[in-house]
Amino acid sequence: MRRILPLSLGALLLAGCATVPEAPEISAESERNARAFSTYLSARFAASEHDLPEAAQYYSRALANDPSNSSLLALTFFYTSTSGDFDSAAKYAQQVVAATPDDRAARLSLAVQSFKRKDYASVRLHLLQSAKGPFTVLTLSLFDAWAAAALRDTSGIEKNLKALTEQKGAENMAAFQTALLHDYMDRTKDAEAAYKKALNSAAPPPRVLEAYGRFLERHGRSDDATTLYRRYQNNGGLATVVRPGLARIAAVQKPESLIRIPADGAAEALFGIAASLTDAQSADVSILYLRMALYLRPDLWLGNVLLADRLESLRKHEAAIAIYQSIPKESPYYRMAQVQAALNQQRLGKSDAAIAELRKLVTADPADSESWVALGDTYRAGEKYADAISAYDAAEKAIAKPTRRDWPMFYARAMAKERLKRLDDSEADIELALKLAPEQPELLNYLGYSWVDRGRRIPEALTMLEKARKLRPYDGYIVDSVGWAYYRLGRYEDAVKTLTAAVLLVPGDPTINDHLGDAMWRSGKKIAARFQWNHAITFSTDADEKAVIERKLKTGLTEKP
Repeated sequence: MRRILPLSLGALLLAGCATVPEAPEISAESERNARAFSTYLSARFAASEHDLPEAAQYYSRALANDPSNSSLLALTFFYTSTSGDFDSAAKYAQQVVAATPDDRAARLSLAVQSFKRKDYASVRLHLLQSAKGPFTVLTLSLFDAWAAAALRDTSGIEKNLKALTEQKGAENMAAFQTALLHDYMDRTKDAEAAYKKALNSAAPPPRVLEAYGRFLERHGRSDDATTLYRRYQNNGGLATVVRPGLARIAAVQKPESLIRIPADGAAEALFGIAASLTDAQSADVSILYLRMALYLRPDLWLGNVLLADRLESLRKHEAAIAIYQSIPKESPYYRMAQVQAALNQQRLGKSDAAIAELRKLVTADPADSESWVALGDTYRAGEKYADAISAYDAAEKAIAKPTRRDWPMFYARAMAKERLKRLDDSEADIELALKLAPEQPELLNYLGYSWVDRGRRIPEALTMLEKARKLRPYDGYIVDSVGWAYYRLGRYEDAVKTLTAAVLLVPGDPTINDHLGDAMWRSGKKIAARFQWNHAITFSTDADEKAVIERKLKTGLTEKP
């Protein structure tokens, strides 16, 4: 028998003498329109995913298809800037101001370009032509002040400083920028007064502390600088400033000023504004300001750290890793950046790579507690709890004398110990963490719930849990803990009311639904209880947990409470 090969659809139609209708011609213009629309959709999708270079690329193509579209031009300019391509951004900014002469973002971008070229008259001209508004007064005043300083225009500086001090909510930034401007202009007395005003805080921003410390060192006041640094040496967040400062003084080295040229001052202003934009909706704008700051001053390493942090908040972990890894070893932020890069590796599921990098860091410097904590967190994320505990133990040894800022490490170690059923050790860590941070809701909830679940010290636990609920009333897990304490105390009606509120706050959590079902059964609401247990078994992914709930669905709660 011959083997019959399958025919294509075309062959079958021809074999059956079928008449094939001719496809309508697609015009070249229709094809172009379809491609243009596809490019635009790709641009919008990339923008919605915060893929800034992709968005810039696709919007640029879309603009090429429709060059007279002002909306596309504005979007192309914005995403080209936020992706850091300032050569292209300058071209688009020129097109924007040709159509809209007072466009704020485009004028600011052109002013940045002029700062880079040291064309300070052009800087001021672009600022003068920019539209004014409540938010832009701060940016425009700061930029014009630094351009005026470059031109030694004293009256221009004073005018801008007056405008700065009138901005409500920006007093600290105004004081710091005033100090930097006076320092740059060699007004030593005015600079010191402004530095002290900007520093008036229990935990000053790192840049303020660094600028004032350098100011004191440069003016031969090493003792004052030493006193300043030592005042904050127990604040781990300021170690990147304190350690280099004390090392310079010990080596009798005089540092350069934080602001070397006017562009540095403009970059510092942009960095300060970007740092103040902390809400999720402002992330892209914060990135735009940081890109401008780093264009003016590439060695603004703290700006790189903040840029990577903003990208992390948008879940662009690969981009954040690239920025962290670009920070050189001579930067005081190098180790911090390497730790954060490793944590991003772990978030991407590359735990082995993260662990390898962190082990390099702790081997190089066993006294670096933050690297040990990061290593412990990475082990814990990979469910290697014994290794995590060992890393946290090393961190505790490196810390030597724990302070309030160290409570998260003890909390993390407690969770690792709980997973290994070392419950008493876990509670000891939580109690230690609570001594460091007695008002921390997570700690109050963790220890209180642990006692309730183990049937210990329940009245005391309830007091702790109610305190946690007051501190965080909309945390469904804390509300559940309070309800479960009521249940364990036999206050079933209170438990039903509280656990119902917890279910509304965290819908779909099997444990909370299970707790509510138990409370309803004990209060006589048996049909409603089975309804909640059914929800719990639907949501649960734990086989043992499901088996327990299935028994309750069959027989109810038979044992005595």
